[in-house]
Amino acid sequence: WEISPDFRAGMRVPVRIFASGSLLKDSLRDDSIQQAINATFLPGLVEAVMVMPDMHQGYGLPIGGVAATDPTTGVISPGGIGYDINCGVRLLASQVTFEEVKALLPDLASVINQFCPSGVGVNSDLKLSESQLAEACIIGAHWAKEAGYATAEDIKYTEDNGCLPGADPSKLSKRALERGRTQLGTLGAGNHFIEVDLVAEIFLPEAAEVMGLQVGDIAVQIHTGSRGFGHQICTDYVRLLQKAVAKYQISLPDKQLVCAPIDSPEGQDYLGAMRCGANFAFINRQLLANKVRQAFEVVLAGKVSQWHLMQVYDIAHNIGKFEKHLVGDEKRTVCVHRKGATRAFGPGSEGIPDDYL
Repeated sequence: WEISPDFRAGMRVPVRIFASGSLLKDSLRDDSIQQAINATFLPGLVEAVMVMPDMHQGYGLPIGGVAATDPTTGVISPGGIGYDINCGVRLLASQVTFEEVKALLPDLASVINQFCPSGVGVNSDLKLSESQLAEACIIGAHWAKEAGYATAEDIKYTEDNGCLPGADPSKLSKRALERGRTQLGTLGAGNHFIEVDLVAEIFLPEAAEVMGLQVGDIAVQIHTGSRGFGHQICTDYVRLLQKAVAKYQISLPDKQLVCAPIDSPEGQDYLGAMRCGANFAFINRQLLANKVRQAFEVVLAGKVSQWHLMQVYDIAHNIGKFEKHLVGDEKRTVCVHRKGATRAFGPGSEGIPDDYL
């Protein structure tokens, strides 16, 4: 479905909605479509504002929204990325069958719950100094590997190898650093989860084989992000960029879309801080994966032959990244805002493991 730019004065690009008729009708129950229309007012948009089938109302850009801007003429908008910077999902595969562990699942759930702190404002047993947190934010999941919490394979099977370059801890507020210092390795609350799953059906056997997934085996999914650290970063920059909108004379129909030109000092500051949040989240999911592996060892070692969990992939769904995409007949670098939407890697895409090509 497409909403043409002539639908409303000021729209710069169309809105393209990927949905069935019934899903589109359901989306009209909230303001998600209106939010997508509002997002088309952002300067420097490339091609269209895209909306995924599971769209629902968010902050600024609807959840399920994707928008790309030109690095020279475009803007960066915290509302287009979200408060939970680099909220994402990690999938771990096993060679443990459901039948093998059926009776042990209550114990497994209890130990995972014991090892992985969850809840509003919960803290980790890992407490970093501000300088240690700053270092971790710069190198992302590689910090976890150096500290013994990750393997080379974990890094290989993580989007961007678990690190966005250009993170700048000097652009973080004191409050953000305070909140982040004690939250690495925690799940949080809301819709975040760690769950033990059953591989019930396989649609692409060749791909499943490469990824180590087999019908009847259990797997683990971890869904969380940058916790209060990322939330504080977004809070800080939503406030700071309100001045940038006025300074650069950007007209927007919704103040939740506050933004700054990418090449402005304000835009660069936000990017440096946002990347810190993204790298924090990569580490956070890695530490939780390590704790889940420990739980599997405690409960299953000596009872099943292969209890180790292997990483399938870890990918973000709240992120802002510079990527190369085909726009018309030209391959261009664009700044992609994703809100509740994961990147889809087509055949031969750069940045994915060779064995997944």
